[in-house]
Amino acid sequence: MTDREKVIEVRGLRNQFGSQVVHENLDLDVYKGEILGVVGGSGSGKSVLLRSIIGLNHPAAGSVRVFGQDVTKLSDRERIAIEQRCGVLFQNGALFSSLTVTENVMVPMREHHDLTQALMARLAALKIAFAGLPAEAGLKYPSELSGGMVKRAALARSLALDPDILFLDEPTAGLDPIGAAAFDQLILTLRESLGLTVFLITHDLDTLYTICDRVAVIAQKRVLIADTLDKVERFDDPWVQDYFQGPRGRAAEHAATARASVPPSGP
Repeated sequence: MTDREKVIEVRGLRNQFGSQVVHENLDLDVYKGEILGVVGGSGSGKSVLLRSIIGLNHPAAGSVRVFGQDVTKLSDRERIAIEQRCGVLFQNGALFSSLTVTENVMVPMREHHDLTQALMARLAALKIAFAGLPAEAGLKYPSELSGGMVKRAALARSLALDPDILFLDEPTAGLDPIGAAAFDQLILTLRESLGLTVFLITHDLDTLYTICDRVAVIAQKRVLIADTLDKVERFDDPWVQDYFQGPRGRAAEHAATARASVPPSGP
């Protein structure tokens, strides 16, 4: 895979908060057009890694290159240009409670572009449709939405600037199995139709087996392995074995195998 274009390169990353070292000498590559699943135990620093990549956390050491540029050394103008190419769905959606869904989706447009209200409204309606929400959802406030609709509204906002990379932090957490499976398929569809690269933090084994091209495992303050699932699940590490070879991991693998064996429907 070394001939593929790298859109994210992390080298020697060290993240430290006071005396607590979260990452030490962490390396990771993300390739254009792939869906990379990132897993790790609680406290392993998955969200910290995401925040370091998008520039919300300044690492103590190492480099983070996005589209070939070190985000730790960019000017304000260069950083904003990178931000415009990245969409982020934070944990629990992080929508503004006082704004409607449409107004939430328009926030990045107002921040980065000088567009008319009418044009922003039309673009927001398009993103809401991309996220699989009905048009009338745009008029609702976050408190009026179900958990699944909140996730989709946050996804619509993450798509507001037509990003090249989509960062998703636990997008299916709290969803029922049917809702989570539908969200997974939506991400696959968006990747194919929009040419997205997806950096996906998840604990959902079904998601890993259904949509991820590669999986990166964070443990011992670094990335232990980043590879295809068939190689990751055989990796000789106690946490990896417990995670992928336990009852839930085996069930997710069997379910994915069963889905793959079903012939596509249609004429």
